[in-house]
Amino acid sequence: MTELMTQSIQDYLKHIYELNGQGGAASTNDIAARLNIAPASVTGMLQKLASSKPPLVVYKKHQGVTLTSNGEKAALEVIRHHRLLETFLVNTLGYSWDEVHCEADKLEHVISEDFEARMAAALGHPTRDPHGELIPTADLVMPADKSCPLASLRTDDTATVRRVSDDDPALLRHLHKIGVVPEVKITVTNYSEFDGNLTIKVEGQKSNLVLGTAVTSQVFVDK
Repeated sequence: MTELMTQSIQDYLKHIYELNGQGGAASTNDIAARLNIAPASVTGMLQKLASSKPPLVVYKKHQGVTLTSNGEKAALEVIRHHRLLETFLVNTLGYSWDEVHCEADKLEHVISEDFEARMAAALGHPTRDPHGELIPTADLVMPADKSCPLASLRTDDTATVRRVSDDDPALLRHLHKIGVVPEVKITVTNYSEFDGNLTIKVEGQKSNLVLGTAVTSQVFVDK
């Protein structure tokens, strides 16, 4: 499907999918901020995507944009490429998890479906990338995500880290250093109502950690 699309269109669809997942229609300003371009340029592209055959988005002025079923499939294909590439770069080529996002952004647009299939098979058909993000299936279905932000936990709650935001390499390096990584088990030993800080015990570590909301809002867990 994505062979017929430009890299720009793929980027739009991927970001719209992610913004829709955060709650409802994506606004022109939010898309512009993600792509670092002017809102007027975004409006023009959204109109183009809405009038394509078949339409890739549903766009209503001042009401935002959502993906059609065709647009969603195209977005999931790019996301699958991206997350498989991140997994390949870490598992096979020895990249660290804070290095792979930009590399995958470049490569996700150019690999063939045959390359994707061979890569998935060589990796053992993984279901999550190195950051714990779910990988869309080969038939372009996104598995259900039941995780919640670490920030929502309170004293005596226990949970398993499932995924972390991969947008900030510095955050990823920090999380790796303190051992807050996917599949680790944690227990909240204290919650501060004053500033929202959590004190947590990480399985296998002797010392507790105090984490602020800048971190706990970017870590997602299963209770």
